[in-house]
Amino acid sequence: MALKKSGLEKKATVHTLRQSFATHLLENGLDIRYIQQFLGHSSIKTTTVYTHISASAVSKIQSPLDRIAEQNHQKKLE
Repeated sequence: MALKKSGLEKKATVHTLRQSFATHLLENGLDIRYIQQFLGHSSIKTTTVYTHISASAVSKIQSPLDRIAEQNHQKKLE
């Protein structure tokens, strides 16, 4: 019923919704260990199956060295 109400035409199951929810949580910054606990998985390997890495999530990753360089640049501008 939820799938019909969503208006999506793509085939999906309850498993699809669970996987999408886990991925959404991860992309919004929730630590995967909390997602593991929330989904009731005893192994982190099971949780990683539910979470797909998206291009937008990967693009947000910043090296600590880049962060330091950016902070130094900001200090110079002040």
